Amino acid sequence: MRNILFSAVLLTLFVSCGDKKSSNEKMLLDSSGNINNVSVIIDNELWDGSVGDAIRNVLAAPIYGLPQDEPMFTISQIPPSVFSGFVTKNRTILKIEVNEETGMEILNNVYAQPQKVIVIRGKSREQLADVLKDNASKIVKTFRNEEIAERRRQMAKSPHNFTSIQKKLGLTIQFPSAYRIAKETDNFFWIRKDITTGTTNLMIFELPYSAIKRNDSLTNQIVKLRDSIGKAYIKGRQDGIIKANGEKIESYMTTEDSYAPYISETIVDNKPAIETKGLWDLKEDFMGGPFISYAIEDKINKRWVVVEGFAFAPSVEKRNYMLELESIIRSVKID
Repeated sequence: MRNILFSAVLLTLFVSCGDKKSSNEKMLLDSSGNINNVSVIIDNELWDGSVGDAIRNVLAAPIYGLPQDEPMFTISQIPPSVFSGFVTKNRTILKIEVNEETGMEILNNVYAQPQKVIVIRGKSREQLADVLKDNASKIVKTFRNEEIAERRRQMAKSPHNFTSIQKKLGLTIQFPSAYRIAKETDNFFWIRKDITTGTTNLMIFELPYSAIKRNDSLTNQIVKLRDSIGKAYIKGRQDGIIKANGEKIESYMTTEDSYAPYISETIVDNKPAIETKGLWDLKEDFMGGPFISYAIEDKINKRWVVVEGFAFAPSVEKRNYMLELESIIRSVKID
């Protein structure tokens, strides 16, 4: 009987210790921080020199596809001596360490969750700057993916309840209930949200598989296709008005021809996709802004699924609006 009781006590202690360990693992507080804001932990003397310049070249490089220069991230420099308490809870952190080891390390949930901490180590200023330059694209991709994931977590708190998108286009896409359907046909949706200074917008539609061919004319193909969609569905305020001379105004969304679109290959929903970034404007009107478009190759259903986000937000920064639209687009799941 004593042996049974002793074993029971040991088992209870073991389970309690396991629970305590599990509890400790869950003690991390929620991370915080504004979207696209990176905390950089670095000594002042390094920040004011070549290492700081290298950091700014990586994180504060202007984003392609916006009508005015905006940095990829907003940077907050914090000396290591004051890096404690609530400032450690930022969602994205870049730490610079003078160390005998040289290289980069990516850590998850060090001080809070979710959180990405990138540590750059080097013996000298030159080595630190070289590590930053050599890993620039990886640093940006890591932080940007974290911000896209965070924006999706925020939007998931109030999801839309539209069912017609899946019924008509055979796909699901996650966006918040603040968006409304502005126009809907059998194979086209225009979805928009009012913001303080304008609107953010989504277009979702499908094209025949033969509509896009990967060749030297890909850019022209994409521009012609999106312009034809704009002419059919996205009309300007003056469209249809008769001028004094009797002419009828045609006003619709087109691709800004003075700004070359940026086109690259990417993956969405584990499928090849063509990403296009550029500027749009309204013919015969004074409206415009940035757009980001993904043409997703749906080989199974022999079609292209196109999802585009575009913003109209005059006189304000558009970086965070475009990140929201990109995070919505990348949530697409094709049936």
